[in-house]
Amino acid sequence: MSNVLYITANPHDETGSYSMEVGEAFIESYRDSHPNDEIVHLDLYKANIPYLDADVFSGWEKLRTGISFDKLLPSERSKVGRLAELGGQFLLADKYIFVTPLWNFSIPAILKTYIDGVAVSGKTFKYSKERSIGLLTGKKAIHIQARGDIYSEGPDADMEMGHRYLEVMMKFFEVASFEGIFIEGHKRFPERAQEIKEKAISRAIETAKSF
Repeated sequence: MSNVLYITANPHDETGSYSMEVGEAFIESYRDSHPNDEIVHLDLYKANIPYLDADVFSGWEKLRTGISFDKLLPSERSKVGRLAELGGQFLLADKYIFVTPLWNFSIPAILKTYIDGVAVSGKTFKYSKERSIGLLTGKKAIHIQARGDIYSEGPDADMEMGHRYLEVMMKFFEVASFEGIFIEGHKRFPERAQEIKEKAISRAIETAKSF
């Protein structure tokens, strides 16, 4: 049995978002083909995702120097404790499914905040004298992303930074495999939007069976 973390970073649900609709198709297909796996949905827009701020850094420093958790300030305990919960959940997962739109060539800020929170030395990676070493070997991830224009090829391909950011972070964590399902061009070609979406849904359904 695998633990699957379904991470969505979209303020809309599947009725108002192409990426969420394709993500739901992926999850339904995955659930049908992996009935014994446990799937947890983390909706970043509804979850409490603390920023890495002064409270977090001061709380971490106090813990590092031996001060017990219960001696932290209330604001430090709240944020550090929540980040520990999120980090533990992330580490427990065997597979990650990220669902996002492409906003201003990148990911929604809430996902960056979340990745900042789980990218913790000694948990998802560690330092050696030669280089950093990822600690998530053996895990796998996929990114389902809606793009209104075409960024997988052509003159604007190098402008896409959302999928590339996640790819870099998964490589940093040494996640074993990372792939993408893209719904793209539906804003540029509105007359083909339904066709583009249906093609992505078909791919999601098939990909989920072997993910």
